[in-house]
Amino acid sequence: MKSEISEAGVAHDEVHDFETAAKQTVGQDTMDQARLGAEAEHNLRPLAAIRKYPWAIFWCLVVSMCVVMEGYDTNLINNFYAYPTFAKKYGHWNEATNNYQLTAPWQAGLSNAAGIGCFFGTLVNGFLVTKFGHIRVLMASLVALTGLIFIVFFAPNIATLLVGELLCGLPWGIFATTAPAYASEVLPMSLRVYMTSWTNMCFIIGQLISAGVMAGLVSNTTEWGYRIPFALQWFWPVILLPVLWFAPDTPWHLVRSGRHEDALKSLARLRPNATEVELRDALGLIVYTNNLEVQMSVGTSIWDCFKGFELRRTEIACVAFAGQILSGLNYAYNSTYFFQQIGLDSKTTYNLNVGGNSMALFATFVSWFCIMPYFGRRTTYLYGMFAMASVLFIIGGLNARTENDRVAMSQAVLTLVWTFIFQLSVGQLGWAIPAEVGSTRLRQDTVCLARNAYAILGVIAGVLQPYFMNPQEWNLKGYTGFIWGGTAFLVFIWAFFRLPETKDRTFEELDILFAKRVSARKFSTYKVEAFRDDAALYKVQSQQSVDAGGKEV
Repeated sequence: MKSEISEAGVAHDEVHDFETAAKQTVGQDTMDQARLGAEAEHNLRPLAAIRKYPWAIFWCLVVSMCVVMEGYDTNLINNFYAYPTFAKKYGHWNEATNNYQLTAPWQAGLSNAAGIGCFFGTLVNGFLVTKFGHIRVLMASLVALTGLIFIVFFAPNIATLLVGELLCGLPWGIFATTAPAYASEVLPMSLRVYMTSWTNMCFIIGQLISAGVMAGLVSNTTEWGYRIPFALQWFWPVILLPVLWFAPDTPWHLVRSGRHEDALKSLARLRPNATEVELRDALGLIVYTNNLEVQMSVGTSIWDCFKGFELRRTEIACVAFAGQILSGLNYAYNSTYFFQQIGLDSKTTYNLNVGGNSMALFATFVSWFCIMPYFGRRTTYLYGMFAMASVLFIIGGLNARTENDRVAMSQAVLTLVWTFIFQLSVGQLGWAIPAEVGSTRLRQDTVCLARNAYAILGVIAGVLQPYFMNPQEWNLKGYTGFIWGGTAFLVFIWAFFRLPETKDRTFEELDILFAKRVSARKFSTYKVEAFRDDAALYKVQSQQSVDAGGKEV
């Protein structure tokens, strides 16, 4: 048996060798437990899973609530540019617009400061979680953030504010990448997509809170009009820290660390209604999957994400997540500045902002109950991206007549329609897909790389977007829709050829499908019969096959 996987791919016989070696490594008892655990995963429906694993859901909700702070502040800073007291404090009087404005370079800097901080926080998070576990890293990050908020609250000038946003981004990057990885490791397969995408819901909750706070304080003519929104960020660490002290770490992390008994105890805490046999079966599946990936030479370093078939998994995670930016997020989602530039007054602007965030929250629930149970990740992502591209092109076309108030209002409403579609599809799955698609041994690193791909493009978009919109720069207004509509359409084309279907697939099944380099368009129909007693443990029941060179068919 070969001990390493070549860059060219993995042949059928080699995959069978890995499976046989994994079986021999874990022993027959663990193999039987793994088989029963996999059957239980496939047979467990969402409602039954909710009744069976209430504490696992609870801890996912708590961990993901850390992301509320990032959603709150990123929405805050991007929508402060049209905020009168904030613009007066940190901007300059503009004769052309007859109001205070921040220059485009400072807008770009503030928009991207937190993103740059998130990039570096995310970069170290994979290493930290591998060494210390999810919970301890989260708690240390909350303590650090509590101190860093003082910088943005007391910032006497725009340069200090920028530094504060940059430093706050470090723990935010940790929150945003830990939450979906934690959810994917403590929940059964039927609930995986809901709680990994719950991270996105937390962003929306944070954005909705900030929109409401700004709408309530927009008429305040003192410095507290913008300081109070900053101060409210202290609320979350005070609430979350004492609760997280009691949170269990994930059984997958404990198995990777060689602590099998601790992993069993963690499973018992996460699944209190499960029997001893069910817990042993669940642990057996985790141990078997981990050993299968060890036999496939899947490491735990971030560099392993770029080796062999892991490179394809990393590409899918990164592009799926970065697709949120390329779909027009910086333009259509944080839209108060756009509303101002097309002539809407401050009150209308911030009321529309509250309405947009409320619509986003509603769309998330619609997605959970009407789309996720019935449609696959691939289908939802494809149709969502195409619909958003279409809306952006329409906004761009309408810009030819923005002197008409009704046309301007139509553009504003279409950005809300875009927001609704975004949260029905890409807004949710941009978080869920990276948490599902990576190997279990590289899950945290895969999520971190995907988040950084998002962050890099977010910085680029954050630099360009103010220049697109600022009346002192390119002043494109609604024509910006043509630019982001074009990038959204390109992601649609990529997804058609490269995005596989991960719905109803356990992690060991995904390992085999990627190892065999199955075409993305055939993932949902490719038959995998697991845990056979002969050498071909995962004999593929399909007319399609992969040649010995690992080419897609």
